[in-house]
Parts: sequence; C-alpha cells; structure tokens
Amino acid sequence: MKNILKSKYDLQQIRISGKITADVLKMIQPYIVPDISTKDINDICHNYITHVKKSIPACLGYNNFPKSICISVNDVVCHGIPNKKLFLKNGDIVNIDVSVIKNNYYADASKMFLVGLVTNKHKLLCKITQNSLYLSLKCVKHGVKINKIGYIIQKYVEKNKFSIVKEYCGHGIGKNFHELPYILHFYNKNDHTIMQKNMVFTIEPMVNEKSSHIQCMKDGWTVKTQDGGLSAQYEHTILVTDTGCEVITHQENEKIPKIFINI
Repeated sequence: MKNILKSKYDLQQIRISGKITADVLKMIQPYIVPDISTKDINDICHNYITHVKKSIPACLGYNNFPKSICISVNDVVCHGIPNKKLFLKNGDIVNIDVSVIKNNYYADASKMFLVGLVTNKHKLLCKITQNSLYLSLKCVKHGVKINKIGYIIQKYVEKNKFSIVKEYCGHGIGKNFHELPYILHFYNKNDHTIMQKNMVFTIEPMVNEKSSHIQCMKDGWTVKTQDGGLSAQYEHTILVTDTGCEVITHQENEKIPKIFINI
C-alpha cells in the first residue's frame, strides 16, 4: 500500500494539476450552447490546456484516444469522442471529462452541462448524480472502508429510481493516470480496502435514467446505454486526510466545501 500513499511533494503537484482541471471546466461553460460542435469544444479546451495552462491533455493519445477531452452527450455514458459532425442541440445534457498532466502529475474531473431548456427529468438525473458524489464525500477519511463510498452512492441513486453503471470505477491517480485503489460506485461486501491518509483517488459515479446496461460502440471508446436512456456523470479527484478529505478538483461555484471534516 505504501506506494499509493502520496508524499508532501506529490500532493503539491497534484493540487496544481487539480486547479488546472477545475479551471478548464469553468472556462468552457459559456461555450456549451446549441449548434456548437463537440470538436470545437475539444479544440477550445485543448488550446486552453496547452497554451494558457502550459499543460498536457492526458486523454490525447491515451491508449490511442484521438482527442484531448471526452464529451458524452445524452445516452453516451462515457468516453465520447469529440466530432466535427456532432452539434449540441437544445435540451441536451453533456458530460465533459477533463484530465491534465502538469509537471508529470495527473488530475481528473468531469461535470454535466445543460444545453438550453432541459426537461425536469433530465435535470433531476444530473442533480441526483451530483448529489450521490457529494454524499459519498461525507464518509471519506482515514480508517474507513472504501466500499462505504459505493454503498452510499448506490443506495441514494436507487432510492431515487435511477441505476448505477457497474462496469467503470474511480481510481487512484498521481504520477499515473490510473492507479490503485479502485473505487466502485456500488456496494461490494468483499472489498476490505481501508482508506488511508494521503491516498488520492477519483470518485466518478455514472448514473443512468433507465437500465444500468451499457454497450461499447464500434469505435472502441464510446459507451452508450443499451436502452437509449440518458446518462450523467460527475467526477472529482479526492485526497484522504486524517479527519475527512480534500476535493482537489473543487470548482469555485460548487455548493460544497473544498475541505470536508468528517469526524
């Protein structure tokens, strides 16, 4: 376990990457409007990451992923590839997933954007997904079982009549994009991993409007719901502390604290 606990220097660097990641998600907000292509959104983010922030978009070239960010629209669960022929339209819900590398350290976050007038059902889907992540942060601290995160998320999502995607999980992050530990978003009674101070990992629940069943498209990346129901996701990079956690990718307009004290 020792190698997945971060040093003081590691944490300084991850915080820098986390701030950049959060800044990208803030910067792109005004551009999420009807009739913009997802390629244009990608290019705006790429230029901001590389030229303004002097950083590297972690997705670009990762296992041959062709673009700098993932953009998942409506029934796309995750890993949507930006496309010059795909234009946002009124009523869409859109996940933008940003990962950056700065000074050889990674951070990762995503959030939902509403395009124009969105139905109340789809607004609720986004809200419940975000709330499930926020609720799980209240259990994060040194000494607590990691499976409590998934327990809280699954219970809340299913209580609100939505479903949790089980094929993808959160992950440790730092000098690598994906590290231990793995963070399931549903309850696994057989996972006895304990959170430890200075672990850094993502929590990133994917919640479907209808069934949890998913399918991967022929491009090898784009994951969609099987039944055409819409899907939402929120993600943060989290640091475990003695008394709670720090939201490394915290965005200034969020209605949660950056530091959680979970005594």
